[in-house]
Amino acid sequence: MALEKIVLNALGLDLSKRVVQTTTVSASPALAAETVVATTPAFDASVPFVTGVIIMVDLAYTIGTSGTACTVKIRQTNVSGTVLFNSGAQTGGHNTAGQLVADSATGFDTAPVAGQTYCVTLQVTAGAAASTVSAVTLVAIAI
Repeated sequence: MALEKIVLNALGLDLSKRVVQTTTVSASPALAAETVVATTPAFDASVPFVTGVIIMVDLAYTIGTSGTACTVKIRQTNVSGTVLFNSGAQTGGHNTAGQLVADSATGFDTAPVAGQTYCVTLQVTAGAAASTVSAVTLVAIAI
C-alpha cells in the first residue's frame, strides 16, 4: 500500500492566537488550602473553538510540613471553575512532607467560551506549613 504524498503545508499560517501559556508561579499552597498556582492569559475573543481546548501542565513543588497527599487540578478560570482534570489525592512514596515532586497533567475542555482562561491548582492534604511551587508550565491550545 503506497502512502499518499503530503502536498500542503502550514508555511505562513499563524496559529499564535490559538495557544496561550504561562511559566509564572502565582502562589504556593498555604497549609491545606486548594491554591491557584498558575493561570493562562485569556484567549483572544476572536479565536473560534471547533472541538475544544487541550490543557497541559508540568509542575514542580516541595511538600510542606506534615503533608500526606497532593491533589493537582486543572480548572476553567479560577479555584471555583469547572474541573477539567483531577488527580485525586496522590499518597505514599514521593507525596510526603519535605519531598520535591514533579507532576504533569492533561485536561480537555469541550465547552470553552470567548476569552477563556485556565488555571492549575495544588492542594496538600494535612499540610501544617506552606508548600513551595518552584516551577510550572501551563499551556492551552484551542482546537
